[in-house]
Amino acid sequence: MTDVGLSQGILSRWRGLVAAAGMALALAGCNGSFSDLPKHMKPLSPAIQAKMERLGMNKSSPILVRIFKEESQLEVWKQNRQGKYALLESYDICAWSGGLGPKKVEGDRQSPEGFYTIYPAQMNPNSDYYLAFNLGYPNAYDASLGRTGSFLMVHGDCSSRGCYAMTDEQIAEIYALGREAFRGGQRAFQVQAYPFRMTPENMAKHHGDPNMPFWAMLKEGYDHFEVTHQEPKVAVCDHRYVFNAEAKDGQAFRASSACPSYQVPKDIWIAVASKQREDTQATQQILARMERREQREEDWEARKARIAGILGGGKSDADNAATPAEETAPAPAEDDEARMMQIASKVPVPAPAPGGRVAVEPAGSNTADEGDEAAKTAALALVPEETGAIGRIGQAFDRVNGIMPWN
Repeated sequence: MTDVGLSQGILSRWRGLVAAAGMALALAGCNGSFSDLPKHMKPLSPAIQAKMERLGMNKSSPILVRIFKEESQLEVWKQNRQGKYALLESYDICAWSGGLGPKKVEGDRQSPEGFYTIYPAQMNPNSDYYLAFNLGYPNAYDASLGRTGSFLMVHGDCSSRGCYAMTDEQIAEIYALGREAFRGGQRAFQVQAYPFRMTPENMAKHHGDPNMPFWAMLKEGYDHFEVTHQEPKVAVCDHRYVFNAEAKDGQAFRASSACPSYQVPKDIWIAVASKQREDTQATQQILARMERREQREEDWEARKARIAGILGGGKSDADNAATPAEETAPAPAEDDEARMMQIASKVPVPAPAPGGRVAVEPAGSNTADEGDEAAKTAALALVPEETGAIGRIGQAFDRVNGIMPWN
């Protein structure tokens, strides 16, 4: 059987199941209760149906799903009555496994990234994880690179080993939206799985990641959807995705073969090229700001190290040219060092005792009340003995001031 015949057969069987479900819903409605319906046949909630009506969407119109790992978001977009997709609902992903980047090998517990097509046969009403639909990994792109894996799904039960796991309530609604879209005639719906929202900020944030060439390719498909709000036509050739490509002379796209000559509709090509140019400029500006900030942080760390060396008694690079006199000058006693700091800050200090040592005044002394004059007198009294210490303190302040960021 050809792929077309197989797809038509699957769709025919699915429509038969949906028709049977419709009869079951009608009977349940007559009885006034939906509680006895199987979980995969339960109707959409009144709240989501009211929201669709507000957004100008029919219950059975086509859907499209977008997944963002880093933000842990799953979006369901639905075609409105103007024929364009609009965001219907955004769900918090309960769990996904692995890290940012594509799935490559069976058992790596990595959730896939890429463009996947969901046919009715991939919907699983009997999943061990409440309800599920299979992503169809590996797709043609994955297979062309020899990637392996199986049973990668979006499902309930909030537990992931390579899948995207939702709560049971969430997957019930997502499943019902897919079911109604198939009932309305949608042959398959698209899932776009991204590492993060493909914004200039995120592209700059992850610019050094080895997966960036792959993500830049995904961003092209992201941009096609962003500028058109239409499901992009996805093909694979030369081991890469191409979007909205129309091959010339009836040639076919083959995943592992060179791409045939193709073109993209002019209006789409112009809109995508314009968006990519703006995004690239914005990304470069963000990267430039990031580099300047990193440089400032490095400069400040270097300055802090030099300051710490000066205040801690060590020598910075600027001290390597110190004179022999400075290197051999004796360090002052602790109380004399403290006295010098007091004098430098103009704090009144007691007069020195005979011999140049500080005489501690008894409590209640009025010496401090003499203000700056006493400080000056004390400083002059110490000059003959402490010139070297004062000089070093002054030089230290000069060096600190010379390397502070306000200079």
